[in-house]
Amino acid sequence: MLRRFRVCGYLGTVALAGLFLITGFAQETPKKVSKSEGLNAVTTKVPCEYPPIAKQLKIEGYVELEALVTESGLVEKVNILSGNPVLTRPASDAVKKWKFAPFTSEGKAVKALVPVSLSFKM
Repeated sequence: MLRRFRVCGYLGTVALAGLFLITGFAQETPKKVSKSEGLNAVTTKVPCEYPPIAKQLKIEGYVELEALVTESGLVEKVNILSGNPVLTRPASDAVKKWKFAPFTSEGKAVKALVPVSLSFKM
């Protein structure tokens, strides 16, 4: 009988933890914005360094990124979506230094996912 109580207690704890996760993380989901909305919100844009090896090998192309922007407009994280690996690192490093006007939802500053496309042309 003690064993059953422990199992029920465990299941209750798991159910309660799940409830906290659902309610807590629902509010933390970043707002997805369009490319144009994201570009319009950029307040400080640091240019990318063209990697010397890419110049030497004449590598050109686009890099697609997704920036997680905090409520204060700082870039918290950059996800690389596509692009030549020689170009993605400098692109990501540059976008991490960008600053944005805060994004809002219902009058409150929120985190946002901002798509960013960068072009490397010689």
